[in-house]
Amino acid sequence: MTTIRSGCPINLTVELLGDRWTLVIVRDIMFGNRRHFRELLSRSDEGIASNILSDRLKKLLDNGLLTRADDPTHRQKAVYSLTEKAIELVPMLVALGAWGRRHLPVTPPLAIRQQLLEEGGPALWAAFMDELRHLHLGTPLPEGHEPVLERLTAEFQRVMAEQG
Repeated sequence: MTTIRSGCPINLTVELLGDRWTLVIVRDIMFGNRRHFRELLSRSDEGIASNILSDRLKKLLDNGLLTRADDPTHRQKAVYSLTEKAIELVPMLVALGAWGRRHLPVTPPLAIRQQLLEEGGPALWAAFMDELRHLHLGTPLPEGHEPVLERLTAEFQRVMAEQG
């Protein structure tokens, strides 16, 4: 972080995450499992520009929300991974999405994952966070873990198909 206006925790969080794109990128990595620059650029529903994506990825790296590693399958690609700090944003993203579902004109396919997380409550959020830790940090999954991302993705695809 560069210059801060105050030490207020809300201010500091908004300064880090409150621009137009940062949380959208975190969302795409977290919920869409988009781990490469090209995926984040070409599969963004919101149409992020490459220079903006590059700038925000650098900001997320510099602030410890993402790590970047060489992709073992392709020498010229990098893989972005969430850090624990970013994974801990799940409850905040659920709360933000819940507010949006209540007060804004969301579309069913893009709201279904949010709805499932709201309905699943903190236990589902914790399971999702465990899964993200496994995918991004390499930690083992707890015994008996039910795949959350797979369920969220399947429901998204089902609602997309219904919408035609």
